[in-house]
Amino acid sequence: MTVRVPYAEAAKALLRDTLLSAAGDLLRERPWPELTMAEVAKAAGVSRQTLYKEFLSRQGFAQAYILREADRFLRDVEAAVAEHVENPRAALAAALEVFLVGAEDEPLIKAIVAGDDSDGLLELVTNHAGPILSMATDRLSLYLARTWPSADPAALRTVAELLVRLAVSYAASPSKSAAETAAAVAEVFGPHVDALVSPPREG
Repeated sequence: MTVRVPYAEAAKALLRDTLLSAAGDLLRERPWPELTMAEVAKAAGVSRQTLYKEFLSRQGFAQAYILREADRFLRDVEAAVAEHVENPRAALAAALEVFLVGAEDEPLIKAIVAGDDSDGLLELVTNHAGPILSMATDRLSLYLARTWPSADPAALRTVAELLVRLAVSYAASPSKSAAETAAAVAEVFGPHVDALVSPPREG
């Protein structure tokens, strides 16, 4: 049986995606503080009123944009982990490197984590109670639990939260290349995750 998405729901999703994609294209030409919502709406082929009806405010639009990009990053992170299921240390290194490389290429997220508090958006990314850290931590911890079901879910959630916070921190203030940073973090976390995934046998 074919499940059909209601027209109104499909149209809403298409509108949001079109507006967010238009913003992404414009952000590669100039920074967020210089970009107006009217320009985004025009690039998407809709009115400014339509944009605000959908997202309510400039900050609401930015939050939706960041959440969409975070979802894309997390899909890439999950794919990186999936390629190294038998080697947790390599999985951590690959996942963190994918995130850091992606953050380097995403203009709005890069600007925010680098300290551009335009429109008060920095808190969206760095506040534990905000939508970005909580969503990323929840999703990554669930994925790690599914990937390594023998491990303690609570311990994996701690790993996920620490990795998310480290990823944001290193994206904001890189000291080495993405690959070098990922390898260093994996070197520290690797033994712990190895022990969680393959605990020593009793007896």
